[in-house]
Amino acid sequence: MTWRGDDIGRWLTRQQRDFNRLNPEQQKRLAALGVRQVVPARKAPVSGGTKAGAVRGTGAYTRGLAALAQYVQREQRTVVPRQHTERVTLDGQDHEVRLGVWVSNQKNRRNKLNGEQLARLAELGMDWV
Repeated sequence: MTWRGDDIGRWLTRQQRDFNRLNPEQQKRLAALGVRQVVPARKAPVSGGTKAGAVRGTGAYTRGLAALAQYVQREQRTVVPRQHTERVTLDGQDHEVRLGVWVSNQKNRRNKLNGEQLARLAELGMDWV
């Protein structure tokens, strides 16, 4: 909805988001209209929750590593086609891992991997580690 060329919905969203940045008089006027601050939704924990010292995304890394190990053992090679999906079972749960994409992402982000992660990839024969 617009009024005199201004998008009212966009304006209202901005007022709610930035409510704490407004001066007290502006907050009072908006409150009289029923406008309140929007509290941002909390993000869900990664992979079922994080423990102290846990690395973000370790669940995905663990699934990818298990899928790669299974693939290397079966195929006797480390070259994974980009579109390849590997089914792996971990802790009694089946997971489909887009292995080709995962390997490509690990290679592109290798400077962000820790020493243990790099060592585990090297053990599987990834020569770019």
